[in-house]
Amino acid sequence: MAARLPLLNKTPFALDPRPLEEASSPYVGALAVSRALRSLGLPGSIAAHLKLIKPQRNFSEGQMIESVILLQTIGGDCPDDVRLLADDPCLERGLGYRLPQGTAVHEFLELFHDESLEELRPNRTEQKSFILPSSGPVAALSLVQSGCVRQIAKQCEQKGETQRIATIDQDATIIASPKQVARAHSDDGRGYHPMVALWAELDLVVADEFRDGNEPAKQAPLTCAQRAFGTLPDSVKTRYFRGDSACHENKLLQWLNSPDRKLETGGAIGFGVSAVMGPDLAKAVAEVPEKQWKTFRAEGDGTLQQWAEVEFVPGEAGEKKESRPLRYVGLRLLKAQGGLFADGSDRKHQAVVSNLWDWEGARLLDWHREKAGTIEHTHDEVKNGLGAGRMPSQRFAANAVWFKLAVLAYNIISAIKRLCFEPEHRNARLKKFRLLLIHGMGRMNRNNCVMGLRMQASPETIRRMQKVWEMFELPTQATASVALGRGRSGKTL
Repeated sequence: MAARLPLLNKTPFALDPRPLEEASSPYVGALAVSRALRSLGLPGSIAAHLKLIKPQRNFSEGQMIESVILLQTIGGDCPDDVRLLADDPCLERGLGYRLPQGTAVHEFLELFHDESLEELRPNRTEQKSFILPSSGPVAALSLVQSGCVRQIAKQCEQKGETQRIATIDQDATIIASPKQVARAHSDDGRGYHPMVALWAELDLVVADEFRDGNEPAKQAPLTCAQRAFGTLPDSVKTRYFRGDSACHENKLLQWLNSPDRKLETGGAIGFGVSAVMGPDLAKAVAEVPEKQWKTFRAEGDGTLQQWAEVEFVPGEAGEKKESRPLRYVGLRLLKAQGGLFADGSDRKHQAVVSNLWDWEGARLLDWHREKAGTIEHTHDEVKNGLGAGRMPSQRFAANAVWFKLAVLAYNIISAIKRLCFEPEHRNARLKKFRLLLIHGMGRMNRNNCVMGLRMQASPETIRRMQKVWEMFELPTQATASVALGRGRSGKTL
């Protein structure tokens, strides 16, 4: 008798190359994203705002946008990846249409490009800083994005989770790209430099601005901030803003601190922004008397975190006109005796500029630091988890809409996690989100002429799908028997 091979030295089955003829899919959880997208009113909003001239191979704008969002959610990072879903009869039945081909997706993205705007750019050899205006279709998609945010906030309100506070975290990120049209960025490469504003409490992107790589983050941050606060629903009564040193820009600070903000629905905007440590401010921080530094935390290596009020009046005329000068809170990192930083010093200084005078300095610094756990997470998920880190086109606006659709996907996923997931899974990253919901096996079947989805998944996964169906309501018409296409065997699906 032949010796039995150890289990891990063999594969205990034969591979059958014949595809299953049943309407099954390993991505049935994507239909939950489609359910949320449709329930949030995106198809109607897209139809109302987005009017592209050229029809896309019998696909509506809403169908194309839904297809791209589902592709990014499942894990595709370029339009051509849609071919991996081409023969998925279960998704086809669940969506009501066959997913488009990669060429159709490419053509759709390029419809957002406006060549006349390219004429506004300065000569490439000059590399002058210039923010290209959004094309009409991209601007229309921004309105869809704003409506989606408000609708999600309304869903939270209906669940009893009304958000009265909105903290906007704003930051730019670099997307490296080898495209010939991409421009040089600050990290010695070419690419793009989009700016994003996040509503931290709901983990929703409320505004974004796609930019060339050579646009500095400090270039006109006010536009994105104004769009962000303009997107917030009327239920918000307290507003805050956090940013890094790129937001230490005079026009933005003046607008945030203006008395006019108190007259708006959300009221005054309290802010904390990393201050640019110019020579004058650095000198002012260094001259703070020793006795004024207050220790509020010790790091693991013994480094002390200390804060102090800094008496500093900047040279910008705009800030001098304020009825009350802005507050500068210094942060000192002090090494334990014998310890030194890489530059040979035993201390480092930073500062935050703010208008929150009634907050203790330690609280202000800790609150401001929380930004790193919100907007940086969003950048990573949008670029690496949803494929926005890989630009699909040589055309600027096509890349802009690919990025914006990834942002829309991020918001829909965030809404599903908040409204439908267990508390311990609401902060799940995308790769775990896919395990919890997207990568579930299922098939479509008919029972008494009613088409239904049946899943091969854990009870917990099925409960999550049920929760999505409960939270994101839609009318169900499951009795129609319509042939959507033919399978490989020629049988009607």
